[in-house]
Amino acid sequence: MSGTSPALKPPADAAQPVRHQDAPAPGELLGAHYGQCFGCGGEQSHGLHLEARAGEGVSVTAGFTVRTAHQGAPGLAHGGVLATALDETLGSLNWLLRTIAVTGRLETDFVRPVPVGTVLYLEAEVTAVAGRKIYSTATGRIGGPEGPVAVRADALFVEVKVDHFIDNGRPEEIRAAMDDPDQVRRARAFEVNP
Repeated sequence: MSGTSPALKPPADAAQPVRHQDAPAPGELLGAHYGQCFGCGGEQSHGLHLEARAGEGVSVTAGFTVRTAHQGAPGLAHGGVLATALDETLGSLNWLLRTIAVTGRLETDFVRPVPVGTVLYLEAEVTAVAGRKIYSTATGRIGGPEGPVAVRADALFVEVKVDHFIDNGRPEEIRAAMDDPDQVRRARAFEVNP
């Protein structure tokens, strides 16, 4: 990535990422962590409905189709939507570490326009871990894994406790998520907040 800030460069003593033994298997669909999430949730009519799959090591692949609701300039994806897709994909990496983490910093390069109707194929990987800091990188390509690069990002995620969401989220949504009778869905609501 061109011009990556020093804050996104892992320190010399950073550790290589280690996939958690309970992480989803390579190829497994990760699913939405929360139905109302704009990035991956199925309950957002104008959301990205991004679908991420576990990759090898500490990597994921994902994709979404740029729809009319996602445009900025006529016929082209809004840059903020593309940054959201990168952020959502990068956030999905934390499921492979089995770590609750939030985005601390995201730097994005926009390489080429992404037309409405395009499928954006995303690949992301964790590059290093240093204490609570998780360093990662992602690339978005037009049309598939061999398509032209459209966007790139480097990110720093910070590990947090579940209290981060409880203390800062809107009380009615927190209560609804915590009262969900589905134990798995209840736990996943607080796993990732990209």
